[in-house]
Amino acid sequence: MEFKPQLDTNMTWLYLTLAIGGEFIGTTTLKLSDGFTKLTPSVISIASYIFSFYFLSITLRKMSMGIAYAIWSAIGIIMVSGFGYIFYQEKL
Repeated sequence: MEFKPQLDTNMTWLYLTLAIGGEFIGTTTLKLSDGFTKLTPSVISIASYIFSFYFLSITLRKMSMGIAYAIWSAIGIIMVSGFGYIFYQEKL
């Protein structure tokens, strides 16, 4: 028996928000992993990307792929760029 959660509009947005959060954590810890040479940040990064793609895939059951991906990537870019600018003094 396959598990298929029923989605309403609020849950769809919640799942997309979780996917964005996972992508943000995955990307920021990817930098800390130093090319996957540091175990803890590497494991967190990989787990976060799995988490992110899982929730993005659930989002796609109710939201069009183009819209979901545009929101997911745009908000991720803004968050990661802002984080890098503030905490790593990276130029924008």
